[in-house]
Amino acid sequence: MITRRHFLSTAAGSILGVPLAGHAAFGRSSWIDAHVHVWTPDRSRYPLASGFDANKLARPSFTPEQLFAHSEPAGVTRIVLIQMSYYKADNRYMLDMMAAHPGTFSGVAIVDENAADLRVQMKALARQGVRGFRLSPKGQDIQAWLASPGIEQMWRVGADEGLNMCLLINPEALGPIAKMCAKFPKTPVVIDHFARVGISGTVTRARLDRLLHLSKYPNVTLKTSAFYALGKKSPPYLDLSPMIRECRDYYGAERLMWASDSPFQVDPGHTYQDSISLIRDRLDFLTASDKAWMLRKTAERVFFR
Repeated sequence: MITRRHFLSTAAGSILGVPLAGHAAFGRSSWIDAHVHVWTPDRSRYPLASGFDANKLARPSFTPEQLFAHSEPAGVTRIVLIQMSYYKADNRYMLDMMAAHPGTFSGVAIVDENAADLRVQMKALARQGVRGFRLSPKGQDIQAWLASPGIEQMWRVGADEGLNMCLLINPEALGPIAKMCAKFPKTPVVIDHFARVGISGTVTRARLDRLLHLSKYPNVTLKTSAFYALGKKSPPYLDLSPMIRECRDYYGAERLMWASDSPFQVDPGHTYQDSISLIRDRLDFLTASDKAWMLRKTAERVFFR
């Protein structure tokens, strides 16, 4: 009998052009963290963007060296850097860290969607190793924001160049995002942090169903991440297990990727190991192949190609 999960996994593999067999074996020292922010205390070379006060930051810095102290003991060897909001569209620090650690980092940049040379900027960043662009409505009306000329152009460039639209959104935006996925079916899309389903403290059926509905669009990939901020917000985060299982069943592990969202994952009360351990060690419904995809192979396909 062909199960729903087998059908979805086979379909995903066919669409993505990735073979699904033979991935049960994987090394412990080969994981990819698909979502980390870094910034430096060097304000002279890398000044903060307007509106940010250095004295009011969550922490003064989170450099690659600080990150490696957490990631290396967990067997994480590659990392996707997400441009830190403190710099807005000044991506220099992220790009410099990517260049300083070749092969270790991929990048997701921020650009001004209203820039006249938007396409040129996106292609130039792609040549420097950027594989996606962070998008967030930031309190704007979601429908109007998605319909703006700049956002639509970004989705078109994403389709043309194979660049991911990486969305930091709330559950209320999932319906409009589904319409964008239908309008731009060739644009690769990454949903960050389960679209914050569960941030209220409870994973509600209606919100989770909206997230699962996006699985019908084959170019959508989902980050299983930011466990510290969802559900009970307490390690070992096992209350998130049912949501992760349903996401696996609908998307297939081939379209899920684990991420820590450090440094926020290493705030007091949480650790880096708490995050990776949930996927690596604690969920008995995940097969060895599931773990290989979620901890490495999906992020490798999406961000390290």
